[in-house]
Amino acid sequence: MQEISTKPYLLRALYEWCTDNGYTPHIAVRVDNQTRVPRQFVRDNEIVLNISFEATSQLQMGNEWVEFSARFSGKSHKIEVPVANILAIYARENGQGMAFPVESTGGEAQDSGADAETVEPTAAPVAPSAPRAVENPSAADSTAKADHAPEGDQPDDDGSKGGGRARLKIVK
Repeated sequence: MQEISTKPYLLRALYEWCTDNGYTPHIAVRVDNQTRVPRQFVRDNEIVLNISFEATSQLQMGNEWVEFSARFSGKSHKIEVPVANILAIYARENGQGMAFPVESTGGEAQDSGADAETVEPTAAPVAPSAPRAVENPSAADSTAKADHAPEGDQPDDDGSKGGGRARLKIVK
């Protein structure tokens, strides 16, 4: 019998930790031809999805797939993400979470359409090569950044203007 990966268990545990502490869980996803998300929100073959109870309907976090319905720009979509394509899970408010290596390769995203609530598409963090705890305060609310200034016009943590992409900070 093949051993089941620890990744889906860690995803469920961190999701529960986020919700128990009143945080908003987000997942960063590598989009390929097996991933079903609205293509117009994908940037550099990545998307960040709000998977909170308020933003999703019928959320199922299985060992192979994370599935739910959500609204993008008022339109309902059925979202299907292979667990293998999840780059990270973290709390929007403080950036704490975990990043994972991505086992999937290639392809393009498929558009979706179904029934749900609200998901906030944001810039996706870059994933390290192995599972690690992360802290990402600069990406705590990328959507708020977009409301106040064009991408790339926000100062980085060091005060310089950067590319507007969220970054994962390794916590040891």
